[in-house]
Amino acid sequence: MKILLNNTSLIESLRPFNDLGFVPTMGGIHKGHLSLINKSNKFCKKTIVSIFINPKQFNNKRDLKSYPRNIKKDLKILKKSKKVDFVYLPKFNDIYQNKKKPKIKLIKKDKILCAKFRKGHFEGVLDVMNRLTKIVNPRKIFMGEKDFQQLYLVKKLLEKNYKTKVIPCKTIRDNNKVALSSRNYLLNKYNLATAANVFKKLQNIKKKITNNKNISNFLRFEKNKLRNNYKIKIDYLELRNINNLKPSNKKKNSRLFIAYYLNNVRLIDNI
Repeated sequence: MKILLNNTSLIESLRPFNDLGFVPTMGGIHKGHLSLINKSNKFCKKTIVSIFINPKQFNNKRDLKSYPRNIKKDLKILKKSKKVDFVYLPKFNDIYQNKKKPKIKLIKKDKILCAKFRKGHFEGVLDVMNRLTKIVNPRKIFMGEKDFQQLYLVKKLLEKNYKTKVIPCKTIRDNNKVALSSRNYLLNKYNLATAANVFKKLQNIKKKITNNKNISNFLRFEKNKLRNNYKIKIDYLELRNINNLKPSNKKKNSRLFIAYYLNNVRLIDNI
């Protein structure tokens, strides 16, 4: 496993390879990331993982400050996996050396779900993914379905502008079915138990949708129940079509999306 600390090192090291699998991360490496790496190994000859906490995608300074950071632990996990060929640890100026790039803006129909509640977040995500793709030039990029809206937007942008393919990978969950996330490191056992209960309720809500005609009222009622039962703040609970993220009133080809807070930590999930 070779560690690349700057763009010069990256360009020199990657020059011989034209079949790269890329797993972009912000650190806090967990089994979800390792599943992306495993998939990259199946489809690509070489795998590169980046660790870069992108300040431009945080709409809250406290969230950026509290985001889990443990580079030594991350590198230890990646090395132990024996499935990573390169780890890219860029500095801010490595990514944002070209500051004249046009600013990416979301169109009106994409300002939904997390984009509605986290102003500027996806503009930051799309900008950094655009820059990383140009620097790394991977054949394939592997991203998890837990951040489904992120996956949808990144795939739409990158596959339009590059020859790179963005490969969706299933959400990895712990034994209690809580979706793995770097932010979970900020939660205590009580919080994680609550998250497990919220997921069970989501499963029940999804089952009930089949026989419910007025989806919006039904979800509004269930959202209030979740809020009151678990004393959590909920940004949204919505059923949307997986192909275009438009509101849906059918379970087929749709997912139930939620964003909520536990111990001031924002969690997202979809089923």
